[in-house]
Amino acid sequence: MVLRQVMDFAQAVEHLLHPAVVSFNPHPRSFFSGRTQPLLTPLPEKAAQLTAIGIEQLVLLPFTEKLANLSPKQFVQSILVEQLQAKFISVGQDFCFGHQRRGNVQDLQNLGQEFGITVAIAQLEQTDTERISSSRIRRALKEGKLAMANHLLGRPYALRGTVVQGQQLGRKLGFPTANLCLPADKLWPKYGVYAGWVNLNALDVPIPAVINLGDRPTVNGQEPSAEVHLLQWSGDLYGQGLEVALTHYLRPETKFAGLDQLKNQIAQDCQQAEKLLNLDGAIP
Repeated sequence: MVLRQVMDFAQAVEHLLHPAVVSFNPHPRSFFSGRTQPLLTPLPEKAAQLTAIGIEQLVLLPFTEKLANLSPKQFVQSILVEQLQAKFISVGQDFCFGHQRRGNVQDLQNLGQEFGITVAIAQLEQTDTERISSSRIRRALKEGKLAMANHLLGRPYALRGTVVQGQQLGRKLGFPTANLCLPADKLWPKYGVYAGWVNLNALDVPIPAVINLGDRPTVNGQEPSAEVHLLQWSGDLYGQGLEVALTHYLRPETKFAGLDQLKNQIAQDCQQAEKLLNLDGAIP
């Protein structure tokens, strides 16, 4: 709703204004806690999504002590008016700004009138009488409730990264995988096995896949890994960028007694994924 209001206003004035999204870098929670906060959409992913829907600019405001100490009026005058020259702003109804979040949407509307900025307030989206929030989506992902997370997002939760060299254990087991290097600040869902679709730049159609996220306890993995086994497709993916849309949570991460058990379970995972993704024909 927030972005729709911005796009509609920009189009209504015949392209005299540029639709933009303003965000903070680092995230205020990271700044105040001193710890990197895992993100649903790291900056490169966010930029790609915004570009796809017609947003022309992503403005990153360096979040510093000086910025955090600005009063609501100072923030509007210094940042929105003098630096960004904003003419229209859309925010959610729970938006707060200024030092210690002292400014609310009513304050923003009042300051907007003072400085000649139109302020639109978007109603919060709700489902099951509970508002949709990033915290709620994060919780669902960490609990393995992928269907709920995707419903709240309005799209499948996606992982974007570059394919890197791995141990090639999957190839030895008969199930070659693409090892995906994810951004350091990307939020990992609950470890386990997923079914989904892979978008590859070289192809026009998504590829069905089984995805394993976790520490690989059966082979004593030392670090979390994202391993993607493509169904009904093979090829060299090293160095390529992939987007993996997670559509089904199959099972939690499990430590097996040996590689034979692991291989058998992977075969079962592939069969289950084939059914869930409504694939025709046998999986190679």
